Amino acid sequence: MALRHFLLLTVYAIAMAYVEAALVVDLRSVYYPANPLNLFPLAILSHRDLIIELVRELATVLMIGSVAWLAARQAARVFAAFAYLFGLWDIFYYVWLKVMIGWPVHWLQWDVLYLIPWPWFGPWLAPALVALLLVVWGAWAFLSSKPVRFARGARLAFGAGIALLLGAFLWTGWPLLPGGVAAFRGFVPEHFPWASFAAGYLLLALSLPRAAAVR
Repeated sequence: MALRHFLLLTVYAIAMAYVEAALVVDLRSVYYPANPLNLFPLAILSHRDLIIELVRELATVLMIGSVAWLAARQAARVFAAFAYLFGLWDIFYYVWLKVMIGWPVHWLQWDVLYLIPWPWFGPWLAPALVALLLVVWGAWAFLSSKPVRFARGARLAFGAGIALLLGAFLWTGWPLLPGGVAAFRGFVPEHFPWASFAAGYLLLALSLPRAAAVR
């Protein structure tokens, strides 16, 4: 049963990534008609499209969470399903974009990763690396034949790692917030806090294996 659910999760994540990529291609065609392969200088979504996009992002997380909840029972295994789904969806989102329009063009090309609570910026490779870690761990934990639990120290390290990673993605947009939406128009990011990202990634990589199978 677990393997069947795992295969269905895989199909769902890849298909959902296609839908996401197709929508983004359409948005790029509208807001970057001259060159959909380059997001910067940044174009600003209309008020209507921005609201739609914010709600869509929230809906995406709810969809992934709902499917993960249906796929497993134990809390740690539900989280493993969520991690696997989210990671595979993110990786294949970039795979499909590459297939559809040939983007990303290079390994460190900048992307707008998320919009809640304000725009996340970073080279696409950074979230893809996090997604790869989530996929590997999520698959292992979900398919484990024994119950899975997080040690207390692992939970603390995981939380710290997530905080550092989120800080890295949100850091670039932080100085623009006082200027409101208009401050982001024409924005071109230059520096990504790789040190914070690396520290968060390391904490995540060390904490996830400590979700141990209970004998």
